[in-house]
Amino acid sequence: MIRSATPDDIPEIRAMIRELAAYERAEEQARAGEEQLREALFGEDPAAFALIAEDDGTGEVMGYALWFPRFSTWTGTRGMHLEDLYVRPQARGSGYGKALLAALAATCRRRGYDRFEWWVLAWNTPAIDFYTSLGVELLDEWKVCRLSGESLAELAARAPQVVDPACDG
Repeated sequence: MIRSATPDDIPEIRAMIRELAAYERAEEQARAGEEQLREALFGEDPAAFALIAEDDGTGEVMGYALWFPRFSTWTGTRGMHLEDLYVRPQARGSGYGKALLAALAATCRRRGYDRFEWWVLAWNTPAIDFYTSLGVELLDEWKVCRLSGESLAELAARAPQVVDPACDG
C-alpha cells in the first residue's frame, strides 16, 4: 500500500533517512532531526511531501519517497524533484520502489507537472539499472553543483543588498 505520510511517520522517516545515508556512505551528513522533518513536511508552509510504502499484511513500513516541486524556465511549468527514494533491504525486489515511483508519476500528471527528476549516485548500479528499466533518461551531460559550509558563507558575504526583499524568497 502507498499512502501519504502523516506526522506519526516522522520517526520512521528519520530512521529510513539514516538507513539511506548509510547505504550511500554518507551517514554523517544525515543530520535532520525529527522536529526539522515535522516542520518541513507538515508545517505551515511545507517544503516537501512524502509517501510511505507499507506491507499490506503487517502494516510494516517498507520504504518512502520524499519530493518537492520545482520550476523550469524552459517549459514554464512546475515539475517534481525526488529527493529520496528508499526501500528497506528486505523489501527490495517486491515492487515497493516501482509503486512509489508510479504514485509520484501519477501525482505529476494530476498536477500538470512536465518533469519528474532526481539524482542517482554514479556508483549505484542497482538503482541505475532499476531506473533505466522504467524508461528513465539519464542526463550524463549535467553536473550537480553545490555550495555549503564555508564556501556558501563566503559567497553570501559578497552579496549586494537586495532592492526588493519580497523577491528574496
